[in-house]
Amino acid sequence: LHNYCHAVPGKWNKMGVIHSPGGYLRWFRDALCQEEVARARQQGVEVYELLTAAAAAVPPGAEGLLFLPYLAGERTPYPDPNARGVFIGLSLRHSKAHLVRAVLEGVTFGMRDSLEIMREQHIEAQQIRASGGGGRSALWRQIQADVFGAPVTSINVEEGPAFGVALLAGVGTGLYASVPEACQATIRVVSETKPRAEVTALYERYYRLYRSLYPLLRGTFTQVAALVNS
Repeated sequence: LHNYCHAVPGKWNKMGVIHSPGGYLRWFRDALCQEEVARARQQGVEVYELLTAAAAAVPPGAEGLLFLPYLAGERTPYPDPNARGVFIGLSLRHSKAHLVRAVLEGVTFGMRDSLEIMREQHIEAQQIRASGGGGRSALWRQIQADVFGAPVTSINVEEGPAFGVALLAGVGTGLYASVPEACQATIRVVSETKPRAEVTALYERYYRLYRSLYPLLRGTFTQVAALVNS
């Protein structure tokens, strides 16, 4: 994990990083979903609404399909620029909807890697807050709650980093006396998604399998990089 001095005196910020998780779904859209893009344009909706609606009809675990979200290398827990994305478990039963769900689940497994490091350091998350584009998806929030085994909330602010900078500026200019005061005055929880025990138990089995894949493929990633760069 990255460890930084916090803006609040005496506190620390621990951060795990998975490269561009929302960007992986955007890659999938751009590479494989031109039909859905055209249909969404005709219907006047976001294409992600169509993709996640299809993925919601697929059972948790995508019927044995796993996705390693390393299209741009990885930082946490594997600082490996050669790591690459992988679909594993593909069969004739799988559709595009299965692939979408596998991407959502794989990215969430990747985020859980950081959470597990925190848990190993005896840091328990009482609440997990979703922000950014992925936080707008009810399906993705439910997948996160089930994979993490903890409630996932959304707040009244979608763009967390930019809003955080604005709050720090407010503290710096004296608008607020402290960072906690600024947060308490402006941020509120608007929804909570609770984990489902039976799905969490299923995802636990899938996560253990997911965790076994990178060590098995690390040498292959290195060989692929050598071939590309030769």
